Amino acid sequence: MNKVTFQTLEFHEILLEVSGYALTDKGKETILACKPSNDKRLITHWHQEVDEAKAILSSSGNVPIHTLNDVTQMLEQAKKGMLIRADQFSRLASFLDHCTKLKRFMKGKEIMAPTISLYAWSIADLTILEEELHRVIRHGQVDDYASKALAKIRKKIASKSMKIKEKIDHMTKSAKFKPYMQDKLVVEKNGRYTLPIKKENRNKVKGSIVDQSSSGATLFIEPEEVTVHQEELHILKISEEQEVEQILYTLTNTVTSYEQELSIAMETMHKYDVIFAKAKYSQHINGKSVTINEEDIINLQEARHPLLREQAVPLTITMDSDDRSLVITGPNTGGKTVTLKTVGLLVIMAQAGIHIPASKGSTLPLYQHVLVDIGDGQNIKENLSTFSSRLVNIIEVMRQANEYSLVLLDELGSGTDPGEGMGLATAILDQLADKGARILATTHYSEMKDYAEGKQGFINAAMEFDVDTLQPTYKLILGATGKSQAFDIALKLGLHPKILEKAYAITYKQEKTFHVDDTCLRKLDYSQQVAVNRYGKVSRSKGKVDHTSAEFQMGDNVTIQATGETAIVYKGPDQRGNYIVQIKGEKQTINHKRLKLHIPAKELYPEDYDFDIIFKSKEYRKIKHQMGKKHVEGQYLEEEE
Repeated sequence: MNKVTFQTLEFHEILLEVSGYALTDKGKETILACKPSNDKRLITHWHQEVDEAKAILSSSGNVPIHTLNDVTQMLEQAKKGMLIRADQFSRLASFLDHCTKLKRFMKGKEIMAPTISLYAWSIADLTILEEELHRVIRHGQVDDYASKALAKIRKKIASKSMKIKEKIDHMTKSAKFKPYMQDKLVVEKNGRYTLPIKKENRNKVKGSIVDQSSSGATLFIEPEEVTVHQEELHILKISEEQEVEQILYTLTNTVTSYEQELSIAMETMHKYDVIFAKAKYSQHINGKSVTINEEDIINLQEARHPLLREQAVPLTITMDSDDRSLVITGPNTGGKTVTLKTVGLLVIMAQAGIHIPASKGSTLPLYQHVLVDIGDGQNIKENLSTFSSRLVNIIEVMRQANEYSLVLLDELGSGTDPGEGMGLATAILDQLADKGARILATTHYSEMKDYAEGKQGFINAAMEFDVDTLQPTYKLILGATGKSQAFDIALKLGLHPKILEKAYAITYKQEKTFHVDDTCLRKLDYSQQVAVNRYGKVSRSKGKVDHTSAEFQMGDNVTIQATGETAIVYKGPDQRGNYIVQIKGEKQTINHKRLKLHIPAKELYPEDYDFDIIFKSKEYRKIKHQMGKKHVEGQYLEEEE
């Protein structure tokens, strides 16, 4: 499988949707990096996992999956000799709790999920580690009783803090400090107890300034009577920090000793996350597992393109080992390209272990390659035309294709001379068939239908089209040959039957009569379509009527075909079919055969538009305006050509 195939068939879009159901970042990354496998046993195993996961979801609801990022990060820290923080240990405890719940959840699921239920038992019994974490860590902090020393230190800190608070509370009520205080309360600043003293009374209170108010009118002073006690409290807090750090280091080493068990638990959690993400996606698209067969049979029943959702028309396609190639014909927008993309995408999804939206019993062969040439691959950087760039891609397809390849070719041979394009298409299909590749190709060439009809291993198919509604049904009909439906559509829209009969004779070298019936969508005056041109004239030399002159109106924007210049029609036609046109302010006489309508005057100007503004000089228009208002002796208007 190559990048062009994945991009053309939009496989990455499928992976994005599946990854949206994963709960862990690692699970999302694994799904986005998913690739099709060529191992039949592995593919079958993947589909079985998703089948079992869907069964569990249908009966039990949500699965206890836990995020893995924090656990991975803290293990990396520990291996580097770094301390794991108390809040990180809380998240590790949560992960271990989910591991216990996951094992409990999978217990008893052996009947409905015999394979994936066993994965949970690879998670070791981590009860001792979990209990130690709960003993040491409480609410994201090291618990008071994590060690005897810590309990003793924190008891002293509480006692000392209480004494300092009582002492300074007493000071707020004493006559010694009361007159100098801004407010009669104790304020804690930077972990120290202070009195709010008015700035002008600074020298009346002995102690250290810890802070001041934003206005500067109040100083927060720690009285010297409590400074000694405050220093003792500070020393106790340093001892507390040291003891907490020692406890965390000990706990970090304990976690490190469980590194292997934790890694297996994380990998198991990750595996479940990926499997259940695929299962939830399968539920979303009403997907089914696919049987991978060795008989080289394609059997897709009621298959739908997963990105089209409810708009997708179910596709049923069956090809046995003898049907090596399928040539699909039919009108544009009839669903031929969607058919190719649906088959190709479902093959890739199936080999990647992802359920496909198809009826139960669908089966597919195992392919080494899915090679595609679909759409406009115009390469602007290399200055290649659409035909050239697609041909470069087809050459690469032919180079890689073998008997284990699925080749999808859309409108093979298009973009060049029809005769040469058809010849190339036939030769390419022949060569790919000789290499043993399974081919699905779409075409407009009618000759390709006869080619597929007569070549061994090839079958025709057509996209159904409803002529009554002039709408495609997007249904594939195997064994049929599609028509462009151009003549039937044209008749229904009101094109004159005589014109259609002539077109049919030119195309198919035989006669056919077209009859107008009540299904015609437009009731037209057919005589107008075949009326003789009103500019037809008698040739002086031969006395025959010339119906070749085209009709242009003053103000029409036309293109001079020889030069590509744009002009505006001024007058005409004369007896020879010549028009006077204005090009860049200059008038020239040009025959109608050299002119091509670009934009009609009625789309450019209002009905009463004065074309003198375009074709006459400013002086001419000025004189004409004056003469229209009054008679001026000696003034006359000379016509401009």
